[in-house]
Order: sequence, then structure tokens, then C-alpha cells
Amino acid sequence: MRALAAAGSALAGLALGLGLAVIAAAPAAARDQLNLYCSGPVEWCQEMATGFQATTGIAVAMTQKSTGEVLAQMRAEAANPRGDVWWTGQADAHLVAAEQGLTDPHRPAALDDLEPWARDLWTASGGRAVGMAGLVVGIGYNTELLAKKNLPAPACWADLLKPAYRGEIQMSNPHSSGTAYTILSILVQLHGEDGAFRFLRDMHANVNSYPRSGIAPTRAVARGETALSLGFVQGFAAEKRAGFPVETAAPCEGTTLAIDAMSIIKGARNRDAARRFYDWALTPEAQALTAKAGHLHLPANRKAPPPPGSPDLSQAKLVSQDLARFGRSAERSRLLARWDEEIGRLPR
Repeated sequence: MRALAAAGSALAGLALGLGLAVIAAAPAAARDQLNLYCSGPVEWCQEMATGFQATTGIAVAMTQKSTGEVLAQMRAEAANPRGDVWWTGQADAHLVAAEQGLTDPHRPAALDDLEPWARDLWTASGGRAVGMAGLVVGIGYNTELLAKKNLPAPACWADLLKPAYRGEIQMSNPHSSGTAYTILSILVQLHGEDGAFRFLRDMHANVNSYPRSGIAPTRAVARGETALSLGFVQGFAAEKRAGFPVETAAPCEGTTLAIDAMSIIKGARNRDAARRFYDWALTPEAQALTAKAGHLHLPANRKAPPPPGSPDLSQAKLVSQDLARFGRSAERSRLLARWDEEIGRLPR
């Protein structure tokens, strides 16, 4: 875990699939408003919206979309921003937003209480993004499906190339999913760029779909819609805690700590409310809402304990994510274009 210091109901499913706008009920006395763009699971987004509203009396209009979709929306709205805060979404996308002048700097009140990886992101972004929560990339598998189909449990990236897994794997699409782009980046770090794309081409025969949402493969494996999927260890552990037959593995060759981030949108109409949310979201009380929403992300604030039931990652081989490289917009665009050319166009 030393690498950590170097660098996380039917309505919910519908909201994730459609990018549904969820509006928190506003108290009658609320005078201010916050327009929140959220790239986390919708139930967690809702907990944060209602929690902030209950604490401050500020009405929250919350829209949930995947990381790539929010970044695209912010670009489209740059001349007339509609959002105030972008909460969650992978750090590399927030770094791209910072580079492109889509976000504003802010020093969070709790900065000195944050984990080094959360503070490092704030520094790398010029104060325009901060780490909110940590997640470890891993492989999830449905134990009942594996037993039914007499398939082995995976432990390593290399296992995903086994012919026995043909049509049994889900991985989200890196264009829209920050989760998938993080997976792509760690594969590049582990195997080199050409080796990573060779791995993805070889794995393609085993992939049944590339959904837009990063959480979709995790929920699909929990519900028996696919035998294996790629996502975050904490997400698979949360599904197991909810009663689904899911186990997870941190790949033996190495994996990374991904950082969920937060930024204030440049030109925010409700800037004071945005700053208040930014500071509040990093308090131990707000960080505790992760567990209340049923998720097991590692908290950025060192004063907030890990959620009960968090997976044991003491034996995971963690590699620091190269945010300086993968958070550059030109590098992101280039890698995604190569994914389109070499993976996205392949027949299934």
C-alpha cells in the first residue's frame, strides 16, 4: 500500500444508462442553488446532493453522466456554463479539463488533511482539481457462473486472454468511461503502448460488449449477465456485500490506484455555492456518505475512516499512475483514436 502515498435499485440502473438528471428536493427556504455534474454511481451522487442541501440549505440540481460525457458537455458549454461543480470522474479527465481552461482553481479548506495522492492531484492540476476518493483497478468475476461453466477464477491480466473466457468479459468504452481509460493507462504503463494494444486486441475475442458507463460491467457481473468484468476492486466488493456472488482480484502483474476527482467549472454561475460544496465534500462527514450510499471508495481525507467492509489491499502490487502523461489532452486524444482504430472497429 506504499504506492498509495505516491500517487479508490432499478432506478439507479436506469439513471446510469440514460444519463438521467436527478433533482434533489429543495427545502422551501433555500435561496441559493448549486448545479452539480456527477460522474459517480447515481445513488452516491444523490447522497452528496441531499447531504449538502441538508447542511447548507442550498438547493442542488444534480445531473449524473459518465466521465467522458461530462467532459464533452463542459466543452460544449464553455462559452455559457450550466454546471458549477464536477464531482467524481477519473483524475486524468479533470486534468484535461484543467489544461483546456474549463475549470477554476480553488484551495480546499481541508487540503492539509488529505492523503498525498489527493494533494498531488491538486498540485498537478494547478489547484484546479483535487482527489476525492481512491479506487484500485481489478478483475471481478461471478462465482456461480464460473462454477456453472467450469471456468477458472482469474488472478492476472494474462488470464483474460485464455480461450476459455471467449465472450465472457465486459469492459467499458474508454471514450465515455473514465474507468476504462484508467485501465488502458495502466496496461500501457505495464506493457508499453504497443504491448497494451496487442493485449487489448487479443482480449477482444473474449469481450462481449463495451458499455458506455464504467459501473455497468461491475453491475453486469454481479447480476450474472457476464462472467467477468474489468472495474474497481471496491466496486466489486460493494456488490459482494450487497449479497451478489462476486469475487475480485487485483491483477498479479500490477495495477493502480485510480483517483476520483472534483473541480469547479470555470464561469460557474453559483461560484460561492460551488466553493462551499468543494470544501464540504472533503470533510470527514461528507466523505462518510460514501459508505452510506453503499460504496467502498478510499476516502481522501485522512480523518475519515475507510468504509466498513473495504477490501484488503495489503498484498496488491500497486503502480503509481502517470497522471502527468495520461492527463494531457493530446495524449488522451491520441490513445483514444488508436483504441478506435485498433479495438473499437474490430468485429464481434
